[in-house]
Amino acid sequence: MIRVLLVDDDQELTGMLSQYLEREGFEATAVHTGEEGEVQALSGRYSIVVLDVMLPGLSGIEVLRRIRAVNQVPVVLLTARGDNIDKITGLELGADDYVPKPSSPGELVARLRAIMRRVQPADQPTSEVIRTGPLVLWPGKRQAQWHGRELAVTSTEFSLLEELARCAGQVVSKQDLSLNALGCPLTRYDRRIDVHISSIRHKLGPRPDTKAWIQSVRGLGYLMIAEQ
Repeated sequence: MIRVLLVDDDQELTGMLSQYLEREGFEATAVHTGEEGEVQALSGRYSIVVLDVMLPGLSGIEVLRRIRAVNQVPVVLLTARGDNIDKITGLELGADDYVPKPSSPGELVARLRAIMRRVQPADQPTSEVIRTGPLVLWPGKRQAQWHGRELAVTSTEFSLLEELARCAGQVVSKQDLSLNALGCPLTRYDRRIDVHISSIRHKLGPRPDTKAWIQSVRGLGYLMIAEQ
């Protein structure tokens, strides 16, 4: 059972979403303040968090910041339609995805299922290891090491790293990254891939030659530098 925490001050909306999610096989719990959302998100009881950006008092962005300071539970933001600042800020702070409000419950469910498929891959052998340079990935366990130390990444960042590492030394298009790592096609003006890659680059740091480990290839996509 996938347990979903809804954090939104709109009680009518959370009631409707809870009913829809439960019909779709999820278990949903709603809280209505940022403070409650932070406590519940860090309780370890939930598989994924749906977090409204525009909360009274403690904002959704601040709640996300506090969650990410402690753990990597998947977070989907509910953002005002067209508010690109909140979307980009949220992704930079480690949100896995966002859904604009108002949106259909079906779209939210599709995003939740896509993220949970990445977090809980069905047929991934736990013994598989991907190595490229100082990066080591265990896809079955969703664990990453960088220079022999644990690398803290979100579920979406892990999926992007996995796609790039499997194709190290080759260009991977943004469309392929979006389909294989995010579970949805790339749309016009969609910056999610770029923002997630920027976050990953920051966590990896520069190479000894000061270049980024993940290179942008203009008009094509991204390339992870391959090293043995």
